[in-house]
Amino acid sequence: MRQYWRLQQSQTLISMAFWVTTLTLLIWPYVSWRFTGGNTFLGISTTYYGLASIGALVGFFVLFIGFVYDRFLGLWKEQRTVDTERNPFGTYALIPANVFVIGHLNEILRRQAADDVRIQDTCAWVDSWLQWCGEQEIWVRSQKFWDENLPSPVPDLHFFPSGLVDASRDRADSIAEDGS
Repeated sequence: MRQYWRLQQSQTLISMAFWVTTLTLLIWPYVSWRFTGGNTFLGISTTYYGLASIGALVGFFVLFIGFVYDRFLGLWKEQRTVDTERNPFGTYALIPANVFVIGHLNEILRRQAADDVRIQDTCAWVDSWLQWCGEQEIWVRSQKFWDENLPSPVPDLHFFPSGLVDASRDRADSIAEDGS
């Protein structure tokens, strides 16, 4: 994965070099007549100054277009922000799979730092967040699916308060009866 990332990072620089080289050499035939005749400036042929100035202008133009697009034409940014803010799983809620992961990580942290009051307070807060997530309809529906499709029902999970899993089963039955 690191090699893939390095390839992508170097691709940006190589791509920019290709853009500048290609466009400079495409533009050169149209302006080369201004730099012919063996003229020099500071001992360097004006041809090199012409090529360098075209390359610099092309590079600046490509970067300027990128800046303008990112700054002013990136119309999707605001919509993505709105989508994320309206998505409860992007802001305050957890999908059931993440409830498992965070519940287990919280328990590991609690055991690793048993003497640290701040960590214990944080773990208690995470416990209340997990409890809230376990009381939501998405957890109830997921647990119902797991109960029905896995070899054994969901056990009384250690990161939930006692009885929350059974309460979810009862809610799942009432949701099924309501036809939701």
